Amino acid sequence: MSKTHDFIGGEVFLVDKPLTWTSFDVVNKLRWNLKQRTKIKRFKVGHAGTLDPLATGLLIICCGKATKTIDSYMGMPKEYTGTIVLGGSRPSYDMETEIDHEFDLSDITEEKVRAAVKTFTGDIQQVPPMHSAKKIDGKKAYEYARKGIDKELKANSITIFEYELTRVALPEVDFRITCSKGTYIRSLAHDLGAALNNGGYLKALRRTAIGDFRIENAQSVDDWVTEIQEAEMVAREE
Repeated sequence: MSKTHDFIGGEVFLVDKPLTWTSFDVVNKLRWNLKQRTKIKRFKVGHAGTLDPLATGLLIICCGKATKTIDSYMGMPKEYTGTIVLGGSRPSYDMETEIDHEFDLSDITEEKVRAAVKTFTGDIQQVPPMHSAKKIDGKKAYEYARKGIDKELKANSITIFEYELTRVALPEVDFRITCSKGTYIRSLAHDLGAALNNGGYLKALRRTAIGDFRIENAQSVDDWVTEIQEAEMVAREE
């Protein structure tokens, strides 16, 4: 049975973003289908916080008049799960770039890893990755990084509410993190390696919650497209 939707009045979509898709890919896909369904050429659709292409998980998309509420979601705490690999470093701090340095892991123990993780909880200063969209002199940092130009990024104040290790099977470390807006999990992976006088990078990342919104309540892009196409529209009087 088709669900009733008020797309024009405004709705919020909880989307499970697939691997390799950008957040804008998801927005564009839903916008195109919403435009077809509502017959409105300029239909407002936006996201409440991006996810990197190599990350999966919860993405909040707002449409219609609900786009005015996007800022209310942006500052909510986020929860992530994923895998860090020790013993190597990559310029992007994740799988986007190749390993540039390898490190000896013979002196690294689970006890040392758990002790290092404790130093990253609470209010901390974090330097974003150069392979990020942070602005430097009006340009995105990754534009310099991809040209091999070295620039300095300023540290940001962030809060790590929880940093739990769910599996330690060196060189891999699985985690669950809850953190404030503006946290780069890639930087946490890199900084964990540095704290151990070693290397570290992010192998996998999944956003599991934004505030009280959880991934268990999200749908795939394809499921949302089907729901949009099959939706019964709320009758609106002109």
